[in-house]
Amino acid sequence: MVKFLLKVTAELENVTDLQPVDTPEHPFEYTFQIQCTKCRMTHDKEISINRFEKHEISGSRGEASFVFRCKECKHEHSASVIRTGQNFTIDDSKPVPILEIDARGIDFLQFFAYGEFQAVGTESNTKFNDIDLSEGEWYDVDEKTNEEVSIIDVKWDISRS
Repeated sequence: MVKFLLKVTAELENVTDLQPVDTPEHPFEYTFQIQCTKCRMTHDKEISINRFEKHEISGSRGEASFVFRCKECKHEHSASVIRTGQNFTIDDSKPVPILEIDARGIDFLQFFAYGEFQAVGTESNTKFNDIDLSEGEWYDVDEKTNEEVSIIDVKWDISRS
């Protein structure tokens, strides 16, 4: 088993505590490009993992968030994802791990930020719950302070832990 960390860095203006909207009622679909570690075939489609779903692993009593059979080598692989409980704050200058991935037979190559993120106004505590980072940036206005809020220069990194 290999552990990966999905880390985020960004430049935040007038907002803090950036994180995915990820609850049992509104699960976040973490979308990745993956590669089989057995035959090194990169999967031709993006895959999505929901941390609240559980799938049985064949030939085992275990469960995983994602189970995948490689079309090329026919081996079955799996991965489980866990939120780290950390958020990216306005004071962070280094990448912050927001997701831990326990993978068997899969390399995680790239993350795609599809889905809703949330943050909080630094002065007003205004909650922003529908942040779209798929283009790598987001702009809005905090109605309570009448100031522009933004998240720019968003970078995602997947590293082995």
